[in-house]
Amino acid sequence: MSATTIEKQNICKAAALVLAFSVIVSSTVFAAEPSAVTLPGDAAYPESISAASDGTLYASSLASGGIFRVKPGASAAEQWIKPGAFDSRSTFGVLVDEKAGMLLVCSNDISALGVPGPGEVKGSFVKGFDLKTGEGKLSVALPKAGSICNDFAIAPDGSIFLTNSSSPQILRLKPGSSQIDVWLESADFNQPKEGAGLDGIAFGSDGNLYVNTYANGEFFRVDVKDGAPGKITKLKTSRPLKFADGLRPADGDLRFIMAEGGGSFDHVTIKGDEATIETIKDGLAGPTAIAHVGDSYWTTEGQLSHLFDSKSGPPHLPFRLVRVPAGSSW
Repeated sequence: MSATTIEKQNICKAAALVLAFSVIVSSTVFAAEPSAVTLPGDAAYPESISAASDGTLYASSLASGGIFRVKPGASAAEQWIKPGAFDSRSTFGVLVDEKAGMLLVCSNDISALGVPGPGEVKGSFVKGFDLKTGEGKLSVALPKAGSICNDFAIAPDGSIFLTNSSSPQILRLKPGSSQIDVWLESADFNQPKEGAGLDGIAFGSDGNLYVNTYANGEFFRVDVKDGAPGKITKLKTSRPLKFADGLRPADGDLRFIMAEGGGSFDHVTIKGDEATIETIKDGLAGPTAIAHVGDSYWTTEGQLSHLFDSKSGPPHLPFRLVRVPAGSSW
């Protein structure tokens, strides 16, 4: 056998080993990324989701309260914050604030809507739980009776901005403050007589604030200058929105990811006064929020219609968080 033949055989063997190793690695990575995560209990009704930089997911529960945590690669969530802990009630929006070392949580008494939740504390609060210990660190009441704290965005100076779904208000909690102020209240947000108003909220790469509305399916830009609100612009969407919900900034210029309770979650691209909506995934069971982790999107199947509409019947169990590959459509 010639030296050339032996060399070719060695090359082939090496290539085969590399291929086998690649298959093993790919299989391991795939196995570490489940297509869905189950939530415990028959009344989880997840309302929001947020991700830490290490891939840990946190999800709220509108009916049961408390916070679920999902460690990277896990296929089932654990109860991290017990329902009613730190005087919390039904939990809505969640947002990881790693700079402050906290998970921000919207806590609401929605017993008037037929959802008692845990505990007896009245009102709506911004809660903060230590990311390492789960200990309650922050609790500030919203200033207006009947408010519903829905979701968060964090400004460059660390201020916490939040939407009030029962009034056309964007609220703000400044760093170190013990009082939430009304940053902006406007009839332009077209508060509905029934159903939720302002919902998703996020800062854009232009420094302005973007919000959507749940019942009316509208999308707005609020100009921000020196921390103060300016012009409000209702953006023209490329298609109608159906129960616009959780909103998060995405990489790139004026791009967002957004959940729609009608069954989908989307890419949103802003150009001028127009918002192009591109569906990433549809056919979901009432998605309420979305988080981007590595090369995946995670969304909550909230199934809220089964909670608020008796005609919808019981929810599909188990409640789930669903993973979808992020792809490269952008």
